[in-house]
Amino acid sequence: MRTINIGLTEEQRQGVINLLNQDLADSYLLLVKTKKYHWDVVGPQFRSLHELWEEHYEELTQNIDELAERIRALGGYPIGTMQGFLEITTLKEHAGDVPNATGMVARLVEDHEQIIRNLREHVDLSGEEFHDQGTADFLTGLMEDHEEMAWMLRSFIEGEALQPNGIQPSTETKTPVGV
Repeated sequence: MRTINIGLTEEQRQGVINLLNQDLADSYLLLVKTKKYHWDVVGPQFRSLHELWEEHYEELTQNIDELAERIRALGGYPIGTMQGFLEITTLKEHAGDVPNATGMVARLVEDHEQIIRNLREHVDLSGEEFHDQGTADFLTGLMEDHEEMAWMLRSFIEGEALQPNGIQPSTETKTPVGV
């Protein structure tokens, strides 16, 4: 095989490939969970969540393909089995447990936020430790995608606590005036 000469050492490339494979594993598990919730959601929020999650799993599918292609561009091979994904993911699977719609949203928010934290760390490691600014830039874009998806999901949960006039109820109890 021809040596890859892109200005990174073998160790630098392998370090980045390892980070990318973890991001791939996390993304794939999140895709599976998003699809499962898309299929299983019930209740008054069915249509809005069903449609939102379809948008999210389509975006996740595109991101997964781009992660795998980035790994290949660096001379590595993406993990391609569920066993491999489950061995290195930082997410929890929750097998056999189907929460209500709000619980589904909350779990997906947690997963997106975990991925965002991982990506922040991987951006820094890619750029500073492995000197791969291209991957750092690529991961920054993925992080922004997850930030937007997490925001949309958080907005759904926060919206449930709003009063009909659009004001979020206070968690503090106030003493009435004159008491």
